[in-house]
Amino acid sequence: MIDTVYYIIYAVLAILVITGIWMMSKVKTSVQGNLLSAIGLFSGVFVTLFKYNILGVVSLYIFMAVGLLIGFYMYRRVKMIQMPQMVALLNGVGGAASAIVGGLSLVGVGNAATDYPVFSNVTASLALVIGVITLVGSLIAAGKLHRILAQKPVVYKNHGALTKFTLLGSAVAVLLALFIGSTVPVVSNPYFILLVGILFSASFGYVFAIRVGGADMPITISLLNSLSGVAGAVAGMAIGHILLVAVGGVVGASGLLLTQIMCRAMNRNLLDILTGKTSAQKQKTSKSEVKAEKVSKPSKTEEPAKSIDKTAASVLVDAKSVIIVPGYGMALAQAQHVVKQLVDQLEQNGAQVKYAIHPVAGRMPGHMNVLLAEADVSYEQLYEMDAVNDEFKNVDAVVVIGANDVLNPAARDAEDTPIYGMPILNVDEAKEVIICNFDLNPGYAGVENPLYIRNKGIYLQLGDAKRTIQQLLMEFNSVKAKAEYESSESESEKDLAATNVLATAKSVIIVPGYGMALAQAQHLVKQLADQLELNGAEVKYAIHPVAGRMPGHMNVLLAEADVSYELLYEMDAVNDEFKNVDAVVVIGANDVLNPAARDAKDTPIYGMPILNVDEAKEIIICNFDLNPGYAGVDNPLYERKEGVSLR
Repeated sequence: MIDTVYYIIYAVLAILVITGIWMMSKVKTSVQGNLLSAIGLFSGVFVTLFKYNILGVVSLYIFMAVGLLIGFYMYRRVKMIQMPQMVALLNGVGGAASAIVGGLSLVGVGNAATDYPVFSNVTASLALVIGVITLVGSLIAAGKLHRILAQKPVVYKNHGALTKFTLLGSAVAVLLALFIGSTVPVVSNPYFILLVGILFSASFGYVFAIRVGGADMPITISLLNSLSGVAGAVAGMAIGHILLVAVGGVVGASGLLLTQIMCRAMNRNLLDILTGKTSAQKQKTSKSEVKAEKVSKPSKTEEPAKSIDKTAASVLVDAKSVIIVPGYGMALAQAQHVVKQLVDQLEQNGAQVKYAIHPVAGRMPGHMNVLLAEADVSYEQLYEMDAVNDEFKNVDAVVVIGANDVLNPAARDAEDTPIYGMPILNVDEAKEVIICNFDLNPGYAGVENPLYIRNKGIYLQLGDAKRTIQQLLMEFNSVKAKAEYESSESESEKDLAATNVLATAKSVIIVPGYGMALAQAQHLVKQLADQLELNGAEVKYAIHPVAGRMPGHMNVLLAEADVSYELLYEMDAVNDEFKNVDAVVVIGANDVLNPAARDAKDTPIYGMPILNVDEAKEIIICNFDLNPGYAGVDNPLYERKEGVSLR
């Protein structure tokens, strides 16, 4: 294959992979984007084998088959809850691959960019260092996440100095590559540089990752993801592989941007995270915490006082706006599907539901998004912290599911703790908060949460999140059913009252509107009028000149139902009769009888002549809901306490 064709093919494959990565940024196209990128990379492998005439090397296919089997095994065995450590492990594998390429290039094994030996040597050493840092750091992160290693920050004596020393040693290993091929003894030996690079970079990867606190773990995962891409790009430079450079550069840049975004969201400095300054091994008690302890210091099992006659379920039944705050506890309990069921019930009950997603909720970037997408939660319902934080003070209820650090008010004033200064979700501003956490222990960062001891508006549902949400859902349905039963009894009384009014009425005026047209109810209205007439009542239809959406709209509909034209009365002819009529039946009309038209200045209907329905003693309103009509003006008739029956 000639070089021109080779480079053109690689340029096309690079565009293919980058397009796939771009598609993965959108939920609807993420699966296709992932497949597209995989095809691009897989094709790149075979183009490389063809270019260097090694398609016939059998051992390559054996190793690829082994990798395929390992990947398939992990795909089948790794659970969604283990995805953060899986991501960390894959970052480490990517770093290891780049380190191997860099190391082999450094000692002169395999292909290298021989036209520029100094550049090739330096980039090979840099790929080795970054790759080993990524590998060791990722293994430490995965170990912490999988609870093989201590999850708390591990701080050694003179840890900061050790971090700087190993980082400096790693940089020196890169610079030593400049001496390869020179006559300087020892330092010009590529195997010596290889050994120094591995030793210092592995040490740095360990000392930087081992002291990272729980609050900073998602940022660490994001950074390691970026480093795996950077290592791949640098390794591509060392061997002159443009596809590796392009794809690695995109992964590195996107990962670094995500890391910076998360650092800003958490009010963190990336350098501080690398040197461990944001994690404290020992925590001091802030003034606010001392004050809280003087007021109340409950035991671990003590629960805050609840409002009389209020339960978590009754709060949700009454709520018209709810914010769900998911956290790592939801992931541990695999409760996302049950949460979706609860939200569906809330929405059926008329509540508006939003999910508040903290940028570092969980153990990896986008952890909550992945879990909720698995449960078919609409992406439109997921709100980032900045977009939803101002809504907590006005929301009817907040449901916290396995989240702690990301809503801990101590982050605002508990100095010298891992979460101090981290922006949090303003859950504490909500009037009613239902907390479905496993227990009252501190979160991953180890900081007590003062929200647990708030005296009012806190409902603790402790235990496994999946079971507590299931129990809450059962109680919600029970309370809702009871409320509906009581409401149905009340509605039955209203039905009886409206029926009695019509049964005894000797004069009735029917007021049709656009709602009758939407429901195509004119034939049923005619049946009602016939029954009233059979009962001895005189029935008239009051037609407002602008009722409906066109002149004569009501006339056409009623004519379709065979209503006699003689029964249709224009506004001026019937308006004086409302005050003496026994009953008025309103069917899908609002603006044309809205009393606000008489005195609500600066509204679209002010000054418009209306039907004097409000003068009637008994009014039965059959409208879809109590919302304003087309003009957007509230109707005070809906609030009249006597003589109005809403259907």
